[in-house]
This record gives sequence, structure tokens and C-alpha cells, in this order.
Amino acid sequence: MRKLLYLLVSFLSGVAGAFVFSKFQNPIVFLQSAGSSSAQVSHVNYKGITMAGADFVKASQVATPTVVFIKTLSNQNQRDPFFDFWNNMDFFGRRGPVASSGSGVILSSDGYIVTNHHVVKDANSIEVILNNNKQSYAAKIIGVDPSTDLALVKIEGKNLPHIILGNSDDVQIGEWVMAVGNPFNLTSTVTAGIVSAKGRNINIVNNQFPIESFIQTDAAINPGNSGGALVDLDGKLVGINTAIASNTGSYSGYGFAIPVNIVAKIVKDLIEFKKVQRGYTGMEVKDIDAQLAQKLNINNNLGVYVHSVLSEGPADESGLRVGDVIVKVNGKDIDSKSIFDEQIAYLRPGDKAKVTLLRGGSEMDVSISLLNREGITAIAKKGTVTSDILGADFQAMPKIEKDKYGIKNGIRVTNIRNGRIASMGLSEGFILVALNKKEYEKPEDLIRDLERARGQVVIDGILPNGGRGVFSFYVY
Repeated sequence: MRKLLYLLVSFLSGVAGAFVFSKFQNPIVFLQSAGSSSAQVSHVNYKGITMAGADFVKASQVATPTVVFIKTLSNQNQRDPFFDFWNNMDFFGRRGPVASSGSGVILSSDGYIVTNHHVVKDANSIEVILNNNKQSYAAKIIGVDPSTDLALVKIEGKNLPHIILGNSDDVQIGEWVMAVGNPFNLTSTVTAGIVSAKGRNINIVNNQFPIESFIQTDAAINPGNSGGALVDLDGKLVGINTAIASNTGSYSGYGFAIPVNIVAKIVKDLIEFKKVQRGYTGMEVKDIDAQLAQKLNINNNLGVYVHSVLSEGPADESGLRVGDVIVKVNGKDIDSKSIFDEQIAYLRPGDKAKVTLLRGGSEMDVSISLLNREGITAIAKKGTVTSDILGADFQAMPKIEKDKYGIKNGIRVTNIRNGRIASMGLSEGFILVALNKKEYEKPEDLIRDLERARGQVVIDGILPNGGRGVFSFYVY
């Protein structure tokens, strides 16, 4: 009998021996499965070719030297309460450094390495240890993209082994893959499994505009695999391992990897611009369930439903309407919101998205010219202002988000560390709308006033979940 369980999704990096969990929003049916075992595969048929188990050896030999062990030290403000006092504070209440670890994949011979954002987030120092355990490098962060949970770091190396990128669009359900990483600090670990599904959205990326279209695999991955490689039998990179579905915090059958095509686009943007260039359509779509399909008289599984169109935005200017059903983007079949988001994520401001949609039983093609968050086609530059006193970074809200929340001005708070913002208990991604009833267009003006503030402080803002609130603090 099928049993409903609330699954826990765990990021795969190890933090002070404790795992960090977040719940799925909805209960998932856990089905008993015979699974798959590479040990039983003496001969398998892969892409029409009969292969022996030795092909796993070849793929391992190609990919393993390109996967590195990443160690970080940070001063974190929130940790597991069971470990908080005894492991990370002395008897005077001072916070101590927290060690964490994960994996990364070398992309170039001169030392560009991709990993997960949550592996290096808040890190004061990053150490990269090569597969041979003989070479260690200090790494610096080139750029991060919280919306995909990716980060790019750089070490000063030469002639480094680097991985070859595959094509995640070509990856097939049922295809053999291998996971390479450093689970539980066990370096250079390789496991095998199959691709169980594609385009999975598991609601784990905590961001205003998350991009989730994971490759699901039953290759065994565990905490410490974060940022490691998911490769095909040629040893080519097809994904970056990021999360597991588990009710224990360890491997329970399924892991999730970011498709390499998304990784390649993000990395290219971070190298060229230090910031991801994301195009916006000015509309929101949602998956079509059975009830909505019946209402729309749709008999197949294709399409996403347009349920919101921003006035005078790109979609509106191109003639899209609420109630349209989008079935293709640039020739790619769309069967879920996650696949739609993935296709749009490949594009930059100024690019055009050719959308095939259904309206009133008729099919039509529409071209949407994507804009950036400021509502223009220009490539956005990295623009954050940092305050060591406040212990956070501040970004002016882009036009598209101000329109979304119905506000005239707003400053987003990011990269919170030790400082005044942390002591106020404000969350990562909090949008500060007004300080003592004064609104701000420029982060520099807000930082100046907040650094100088004394006595009663009233902050009007928007929480990461979209809720509005007024918060009162006393600043000494």
C-alpha cells in the first residue's frame, strides 16, 4: 500500500556535521522500487551500443580528476540549535568559525571552477584541494547566481585537468549516469545510476525568481556531493549535483542535478559580466493540472497556462493574454513550468523568444523581445553596495520587481553576515521599503542613514515570501 510521506530536501554540503533540511511544500507518494545497481550491469545497451561494465571505469577515469574538494570557513548566524552552543560558541557567547565542505568541477585549465552557491555562501575563506590530494589552492568567488544555486570560483593554476561539457538536452530518461564528488569528506567518490526524470521542480531554491529544472537520478549522492559532477558514460558533464530527496538527510533513492546547459550559460555570464544576464517575459505561467486541462479542453500533457501578464511588459506588448496556453518556446516542447523557466533562462535581455501558443482552439506563434529587470534591453551590470557596519549587501530594486510588489522604491538586502542587519533578524532577500517612513532610491543613502541611526528605528519592508510587514528596533 502506498504511503504518503513528507519528504525532506537536503542540500548536499556538510556543515559542522549537521545537515540542513527544508520541507517539500506538498506530500509526495513514495513508491517502492527495485532500483538499479551498476554491479549487476555486465552488459547494458546505451545509445544503441552494447557496453560492458568497464565503461564505468572509463567514465570515472575521465571525470574524477576534474572534480575537486572544497573546504570553507565562515561565521554563520544561524545553525542547527543542537550543535549551536557546544560546537560554535565559547562560554562568553562569542561566535567561532564554522567549517563546511562540498565539491566543485574544474571547467578550464586556468582554474575556473563551478560549484553550488550554498557551498560557498557566507564563506570567509575557500580552499580547493585537487583530486590527487597533493595540491591545495586558495579560491576567490567570481560570481554567484542564487536563483539557480550556482557559483563560480577561481584558483590560480595552470594546465589543470578540466571536464568536457555535454548537452543536457540530449540526456534521456533511463540513461546511465555517474555522480562524482566528496560525500561525508570521502574524497573522489563515484556512484552510478540512471536518469529517473527531467525538468523536476522541488521548490528548494529560495529566491524571488528561482530557476528549477533538475535532472533526477538514482545514483547515490550524499551531503558533501554538492557542486560535484553528474556525467554520462563518456565522462562528459551533464549536471551539477545539488540536492537529495530524503527523510533522513542521507541518500534515500533520488538526487537532483542542475542541467549542464543552464550551468554553461550562467558561467559564461559570470565570467563576462560578473553577473547573470536574465531576460524577463513580463508574465507568469503555471502548470496545467487535470482540472484546468478539462476546463481548457486539452487532451495532451503539453503546455503551461498564462495566469498573469504585466501591463506594458514584453509579453503584453507581444499580444499574449491571460488564458493562453504556451506549448513551445523556440521550438522546444513545453510540458511544465520548470521546462518553460529553463528555456527562458538560456536567453539574455534583447533576445527574442519565439512562443507557440494555443488560444481558442487555434495555434499561433508570437515573438517576445525580452527585457532586463530594469525594463530595458541593456545588459545589466553588477551593482551592489556593501556595508561592513551593517554586515550586508544592498541592491536597488529593479523596475520589474517594484511593479510586481506595487512599490515606488525598495532596496534588497543580501549576503547577510555579522552586523546590525543580522542583529535585527532580517532575512536574506528582505526588501526594505522605508526607514522611519523615508523611502530610498539609492542603496548608498539608505546605508548612510541606517549606519548613523540611534534609538527607535521603524522599518517597512517585504519578506522573502512576499508578505508585507513593519518592524521596530532599538539601536544603541
